[in-house]
Amino acid sequence: MDKRPSSFAIDIRRFPFHGWIGLVLIAIFWPLNWFLPGLRTNWAFFPLWLGYSLTMDGLVFVRRGSSLFQRSWKRYLELFFISMLGWWLFEVLNERVQNWSYIGISIFAQPIYLLEATISFSTVIPAVFGASEFIASFNFIRWMKKGPIISQDRKTTLFFFSAGVAMLGLMLIWPRYFFAFMWLSVFFMLEPFNVWLGNRSLTDFTKNGDWRPIISLFLGVLMTGFFWEMWNFYSYPKWIYTVPFVNFGHIFEMPLLGYLGYLPFSLELYSLYHFIMGLFGSKHSGYLQVSPDNSSPDRITAEG
Repeated sequence: MDKRPSSFAIDIRRFPFHGWIGLVLIAIFWPLNWFLPGLRTNWAFFPLWLGYSLTMDGLVFVRRGSSLFQRSWKRYLELFFISMLGWWLFEVLNERVQNWSYIGISIFAQPIYLLEATISFSTVIPAVFGASEFIASFNFIRWMKKGPIISQDRKTTLFFFSAGVAMLGLMLIWPRYFFAFMWLSVFFMLEPFNVWLGNRSLTDFTKNGDWRPIISLFLGVLMTGFFWEMWNFYSYPKWIYTVPFVNFGHIFEMPLLGYLGYLPFSLELYSLYHFIMGLFGSKHSGYLQVSPDNSSPDRITAEG
């Protein structure tokens, strides 16, 4: 049964314990991260973003009666490990395009930096997926009309894969002009593999013209991206951007047009997550629920 309320209201009485923990973490580590002198974000980033992830998960539970953490705390932990691997992929690609860099990290020995960065990177996927499930809980997503059909036939998947390879090649050869393909190429290459391997993919929805999961991901990552950029602004260490051609009209450190990169990034995370889970034998589990109609998909027993 879909337990989601019909309005934007939140029944605070149903807010779960782990959601309250998330709020406490935000209340403690947001001011510490902004107002303490010297180095602090290297240790404050993870608890702050764990707080965001748990808070989002609590809001999803209130609205849907189900959430990532509630469905399986073990799978919730897996999101953090997959996120570590996923974001390092983009760090490697950024070595070529040089669209962002970090200030205040030169003081760290390389092993310490790698460890603390990896821990921080672990929060990316839980944050984005939690926010996307929250967006999917609202009726304006459910009531969206059908859009263009993108099928799973051989011709379409081969076109996607070829386009992804071409975009990656162009980005590596001419990074100044094709840097934006970092946020498209991974999705275009992995989505066909998910189809071919029988993993869950976004074309499971778009083959029927259902774009609601994509819109949920788009809005969820934009909401998360706003907090990333806002909390980063007064952080130290922090990241800054050097994006060719669009490095103007900043909202915090990010150029305004740079926020568009978050949209395909959310699709890349979705494809990357299901590709990795497919390698470990979990194909159509229904654990991630960014569609408004799968609040009770394949039944998953909450563990622990």
